[in-house]
Amino acid sequence: MSGDYRSKFVTPEEAARLAVRSGDWVDYGFGAGFPELMDKALAARKGELRDVKIRGGLVIRPRIEVVECDPEQESFHYYSWHIGDYERKLQSRGLCQFMPMILRYLPDLYRHHIRVDVAFVPVSRPDDRGYCGLGISNYAWRTIFEHARTVVFEINERLPGLQGVDGSHRVHLSEADYIVEGEHEPLPIRTYREPSEIDVAIAKQVVNEIPDGAVLSLGVGGVPFTVAQMLAESDVKDLGCHTGTISDAFFALHKAGKLTNKRKEIDNGYSTWNLAMGSKELYEWLDEEPQLFRPADVDYVHSPDRIAKMKHVISINGGVELDLMGQENAESGGRRQLSGTGGQLDFLEGAFRSEGGKGFICLNSVRKQKDGTLKSNIVPFIPGGSTVSAPRGMIQYVATEYGIAKLSGLSLRERAEEMIRIAHPDFREELERYAKETFG
Repeated sequence: MSGDYRSKFVTPEEAARLAVRSGDWVDYGFGAGFPELMDKALAARKGELRDVKIRGGLVIRPRIEVVECDPEQESFHYYSWHIGDYERKLQSRGLCQFMPMILRYLPDLYRHHIRVDVAFVPVSRPDDRGYCGLGISNYAWRTIFEHARTVVFEINERLPGLQGVDGSHRVHLSEADYIVEGEHEPLPIRTYREPSEIDVAIAKQVVNEIPDGAVLSLGVGGVPFTVAQMLAESDVKDLGCHTGTISDAFFALHKAGKLTNKRKEIDNGYSTWNLAMGSKELYEWLDEEPQLFRPADVDYVHSPDRIAKMKHVISINGGVELDLMGQENAESGGRRQLSGTGGQLDFLEGAFRSEGGKGFICLNSVRKQKDGTLKSNIVPFIPGGSTVSAPRGMIQYVATEYGIAKLSGLSLRERAEEMIRIAHPDFREELERYAKETFG
């Protein structure tokens, strides 16, 4: 390795002692990339530090040590940009505070509006020139650590080593104040349940809307994965990837020979992504075939301007509920935060502006409540306390098991008619009454 960075290598315990002060804001990153060693080392300073605030998001690990070791929150407070499964459990215990954001604006939050004192950045093993990859979470790391007082690189021997086209996923050891290494647990995996009959019914309709050469942005739910499986078995060809999170859905398309990226106007020949989340096989694919990918930061991947320059961008995401005007709640159940806005708005706008592009919100028409009764996911209006994640003017297509509603260019009354058409039959009469009273 060229250059001598040995003086920067310290133990995780030393890095936690040297880097973090009482009152600091410490960033842990996002998604499946997680600073495992630094988390444990910082947790060991419980009682010694006061009012240390940790930011993270979409954590799929089963445990965050600084939170679990300090349920009284004497030393540490945890904040999430996007609630994941584990963070929902922390939230119910009063141990996680949610911070709303739209993902494409996150770098500018760090540049202009919020403070970051310490960044714990997970990186892959360095090459012989001292360069590391950002593994499975490019996130907004470069912006964050360029604005941090202290930067700690945590070398994780299990991370894929890809560094991206033109260094789009690359950092250098010289950019860290401290460097730590050690043995890590296997990377956290994200699995998919078997698709339900309703997932299959929705996916079949959406697949019919996807042409050859489409550039896909797929969310991480059951319907997007089912769409990918169906595309893998279809006659559709030459699909592309420009997505916030690359997952096993894209791996399935690659194995079927469908993911060529050769019709993309931007990053031709490459799958473009910001985060990776999925199986061990997915991570091995990234490591073994780095020439297929252009991982990049939020500023690049989530830019609606860049997305709009590609033709036939198809964005597929899930929702919690939509009202008759087309307003969407993607992230809350009443006042309870379930996830976050994330990058959904970025790709809805990009697809809206793309020539031939389509943005789909996919959801079951109903959900079963604890008492066994059904509740419609298409509602007269988004109820008080719930979040409006996407405004009505940004929603193009809504898909349920009863069909696809195209809302672009429709009046309020026409939107209501389209939404009622794809609602569960048991609730259509009630929705029609409200629509007549409200929209004439």
